[in-house]
Amino acid sequence: MPKLRFFGGIALVAATITGCGTAALSPTMERPLPSEPTMINYVDPAWVHGLDIRNVSRGDSDDRREHVTYPAFDDAPYLTEKLRRTVVGQLDRFTRDASMNSTLRSEFNVDWQLTAASDEVYGVRLRIGESTGSGWSEARTTVWYDRTDRRALDSSALIRDDAALAELAGLVGDKLADRGPQVDPHAVRPDPKLFDSIGFNPHGDLVAEFDDYQVGGGSLGRVAVAVPAFDAEPLLSATGMRARRAAMVRSQTPPMGSDESIQAASRAKPPARSSRAGSVDCARAKCIALTYDDGPGPNTGRLLDVLREKDARATFFCVGSNASVRPDLLRRMRQEGHLVANHTWSHRDLTALPGSRIADQINLGQYAITQAIWQVPTLVRPPYGASNLQVASVARRLGLSVVRWSVDTEDRNDPNPRAIADRAVSQAKPGAIVLLHDINGSTVDATPEILRRLAKKGYTFVTVPELYGPGGMQPGRAYDSAASGASTGESGIVTRALEKQTMP
Repeated sequence: MPKLRFFGGIALVAATITGCGTAALSPTMERPLPSEPTMINYVDPAWVHGLDIRNVSRGDSDDRREHVTYPAFDDAPYLTEKLRRTVVGQLDRFTRDASMNSTLRSEFNVDWQLTAASDEVYGVRLRIGESTGSGWSEARTTVWYDRTDRRALDSSALIRDDAALAELAGLVGDKLADRGPQVDPHAVRPDPKLFDSIGFNPHGDLVAEFDDYQVGGGSLGRVAVAVPAFDAEPLLSATGMRARRAAMVRSQTPPMGSDESIQAASRAKPPARSSRAGSVDCARAKCIALTYDDGPGPNTGRLLDVLREKDARATFFCVGSNASVRPDLLRRMRQEGHLVANHTWSHRDLTALPGSRIADQINLGQYAITQAIWQVPTLVRPPYGASNLQVASVARRLGLSVVRWSVDTEDRNDPNPRAIADRAVSQAKPGAIVLLHDINGSTVDATPEILRRLAKKGYTFVTVPELYGPGGMQPGRAYDSAASGASTGESGIVTRALEKQTMP
């Protein structure tokens, strides 16, 4: 049986379900409400042996942004493949649709939670969000893996047969009829595609959830119904009974229900800094900062091997949901002299969110990273480099400097390590901040050549704060490069606007 720990901390804050289906926290996060019967506890993925992350990230242009993450299981390849087909199929559909509306700004984002992990089953809940200029909408799909039968299954397979599915549809429709005119109980049919996200709460009640607009207006957020265990149990298949048993394991820690509690958990810990900070004087040395985004991922360990062999240091902007899966890699980064920084919880475009939800994304990333390294990040890089006055203001309030870059290696989808290295080296200048991605295997392949050629030119590899010397970096300020001793580009404009706004 895998080693498990259920947690009421980061993932419960990030993904627990609220009453009447209203998403109270953000389009990608939902505020926990412990007494609500549709609340689902989630398993801490860091404690499941053989679980890793897969990422699909593309569409860095200003008009289309796409980022997908999903889990991979060493002992459940059929589940991994089913998850891959599901998210890639949705991404390909979205890309086609977005291409037909090229004048609209669009975003596609997938993150996930582990709803169950036992010696009998795994359950993975995918949240698929998208926007094509007309507002954010979210779909939810829970995929199950029966470890006894070695089968990857849709949620409808938890129900015994078609007759049981019809009975479940009737029970759910009756409960929705009590929700008022905002929802349509007649929209509930015994259709497996409608019941594609089924889970269980800790009491064993069956929780069925629906996509935006399936049974009500999208402004309602997530609509979910809990069917009492007494009514649900006779409807379950053998796999459904195994899933129910796995989900009934109680959470071992209380949920953290507020931004204040997340921040309080970090206050006693020191700010993150390289263990070798101060060993290089960038006022004298020819310094450059390599930065790696979106990890940790399957290639991150190999990249750390390369950096250690070449005695080079880097700054890693980690996505919180990935950090929660591989905290061991973040601890290794810290131990080997690198700097760990915040790249938000689920890689949403922050400029498309209101201020409270920007704070949610950053706070949850802070918490996941702090729990891994026992240091508090001092830097945040907004996904896609997308920042504005509101993002800078939230960063200042949270004590974070905003970091972009001056050298874009355009490596995210480039399979050619030589081309990536050529772009990095040709654009390099003293004080430059170089954008790379450790989720891309070709980037890891390119790194030895980047290090070799830049070292030959006399460069020393440091973390981002070291570029700025004793004066350091200020919360809320945006930094693209230390070449001129100040922030530049759009980030600089945002910083100056913020400073003007807050001047006495």
